[in-house]
Amino acid sequence: MLRVAGRAFTTMKLSLEFRPALVSALRDYDRSRLTGDVAAGLTVGVVALPLAMAFAIASGLSPQAGIFTAIVGGFLVAVLGGSKVQIGGPAGAFIVIVYGIVENYGVANLLLATMLAGVLLFVMGLARLGSLVRFIPVSIVIGFTNGIAVLIALSQVKDFLGLPIDDLPAEFFEKLKAIGAHAGEFDPVTLGLSLASLAIVLLWPKTYAASRSPVYHWMSRVPGTVVALVVGTLAVSLGGLEVQTIGSKFGGIPQALPAISLPAFEWASVRHLIAPAVTIALLGAIESLLCARVADSITEDRHDPNQELMAQGVANFAAPLFGGFCVTGTIARTVTSIRSGASSPIAGVIHAAVLLLIVLVAAPLAHDIPLATLAAILLFVAWNMGEWHEFARLRQFSVNYRVILLATFLLTVMLDLTVAVEVGLVLACLFFVTRISSLTRIEPIEETELARIGLQPGQVDAYRVIGSLFFGAVSKLEGLLDPKRRTAPLTVLDLSGLLNMDTTGLDALQSLQTMLTRRGGRLVLCGLQAQPASLVQRSGFAERLGEEGILPDLGEVARKHSKG
Repeated sequence: MLRVAGRAFTTMKLSLEFRPALVSALRDYDRSRLTGDVAAGLTVGVVALPLAMAFAIASGLSPQAGIFTAIVGGFLVAVLGGSKVQIGGPAGAFIVIVYGIVENYGVANLLLATMLAGVLLFVMGLARLGSLVRFIPVSIVIGFTNGIAVLIALSQVKDFLGLPIDDLPAEFFEKLKAIGAHAGEFDPVTLGLSLASLAIVLLWPKTYAASRSPVYHWMSRVPGTVVALVVGTLAVSLGGLEVQTIGSKFGGIPQALPAISLPAFEWASVRHLIAPAVTIALLGAIESLLCARVADSITEDRHDPNQELMAQGVANFAAPLFGGFCVTGTIARTVTSIRSGASSPIAGVIHAAVLLLIVLVAAPLAHDIPLATLAAILLFVAWNMGEWHEFARLRQFSVNYRVILLATFLLTVMLDLTVAVEVGLVLACLFFVTRISSLTRIEPIEETELARIGLQPGQVDAYRVIGSLFFGAVSKLEGLLDPKRRTAPLTVLDLSGLLNMDTTGLDALQSLQTMLTRRGGRLVLCGLQAQPASLVQRSGFAERLGEEGILPDLGEVARKHSKG
C-alpha cells in the first residue's frame, strides 16, 4: 500500500512465489503412483504423436514442429505448471491463428510472436491475473470454440479429398472459393483412405466394448487415432497406395532434436507482431486454465492458475528455440492421461520422453504417414472440440446470450478470432450495463411513511435509491435534476439499498446538491453502505454536505430536521 496525502492507493500485487505443482506432488510419492504415471505417460505419449503432427501440418508448418512443441512444451508445463496432471503441447485451437500468422508474416515471425506471447503469459501469472480469465463469459468461449472447430474441419477438406490445391487461402470466403473450384477434382484413392481412417477412429473403441476377453480389453485401450495412423501408414508402405504423405510433402522427420537457435527476424517487423502475440497469449491462457479446471473436476484437486500461466509462458518462450510453436494445456490428452492413471506431473514428463524416444528411434517410419489419415484425425478432433448441442439449447437462454454466442461464432469463422473475442466482450459489457441499469430504481417515499417518522409532507422530498448508481444508470436521476421541478426545502435520498456507486454517479449527486443549494434547499444522504460511503468521503463530497448532510437513517433525518 502507498499512502500519498492521506489517501491509500493499492498497487498491483506481483507474485514472487514460483511453486510448481511437481514439488507438492512428489511428497509421499510411492511406487504405485509411479506405476500409474508411467502407464499414463506411455499412453498419452503415443496419443500425442499423430495429433502433434496433424496440428502442425494444419497450421502450415512441418510435422516435426508439432512434435518438438509437444516434447519441449509438454516437459516444461509438467515440470513448472500449477496443475498436477496438465499435459501441454500444440492444440487444435491454435490452428487457425497460427495458419494466419504464417500466411501473413512467415514462420520466423510466428516463432517470434510465440516467444513474445510467452513473455506476456509469464507476466500475467506474475501479476496474479490467472483468476481473471474465468471472468470471460461462457457464451464467448463456446462461440469461438465452435468457430475454431468449423475452421479446423474446413482446413482439412483439401487433404481429406486429395484436392490439387497448392496453397489453401487463410481467409474464410477465399478458402470456400478455392475448395469449391476444385471440388470436382478429388482423388478417389485419397478419399477412400480418408473415409477408412475416419471409420477406424470412430468405431475402434466400440469394436471391443462388448467383449470380456483380456486381449480385446487391452486392444480397446489403444486409441483409434493411433490405430488409424498405423493402418494408414501400412496401407501406403505395403499396399502401395499413391497418396500424399509426410515424406512426399515434407521429406520426412529428422531423427534428432534441432539445435537451439533464435528465429531470424528484423526489428522493424516486431511492432506488427504485437497483436498476434496478444492473441496467442490470451488464447493460450484461456485454453490452459479451462483445461486445468476440467482436470480439477475429474481429480477433485485445485490448480494454481498463476503458476500455470507462468509455466505456459516459459514453455511458449522455449519451444520456438527448438523449432516449435504455440504451447497450451490440451484437454483431450490431459483427460486421457488422468484416465490412464496419472496422479502427478511425472506423467507429463514421461509423455515428453516417449515422444523424444519416438523421434530418435522411429522417425524414418513417419515417411509413409498419409496426410489423408491425419486429416481424418483432425476432423474427429474438430467434431469433439465443438459444443454443438449449445446451438440447439439457444432457445432456452436470453436474447443477450444468443447474440453474444452467435456473434462470436460467426466472427470467428468469417473474420478473425481476435475480432470475435473483442466484439463478444464489448457486447457482453453492453448487455451487462443494460441489465444492471434496469435493476436500479429511484422510488419516492410515500408521504404516509414520512409523516409516521416525523417528517412533514410538503417540506421534504424523499426518495429511495436501490441498485447501483453508475454511468449506465445515472439517467435515473434526470427527474430529480430537472430544472423545472419544484423542490422542497429538504431533499432526502435513502441510499440503504444502494450497493455501489462510481464517480459518474457521485458527479450526479454533486450536481443535484449544487442545484438544490442555488434554490436555498438542502440535500441529505442517509443509510450509506460501505462502498458509496467510502467514495463520498474520499472525494470530499461529505465535507461539502456537512455533518447533518450524511445521516445513518430516516429516523435520524427526522430528529435532525425537527430540531432545525
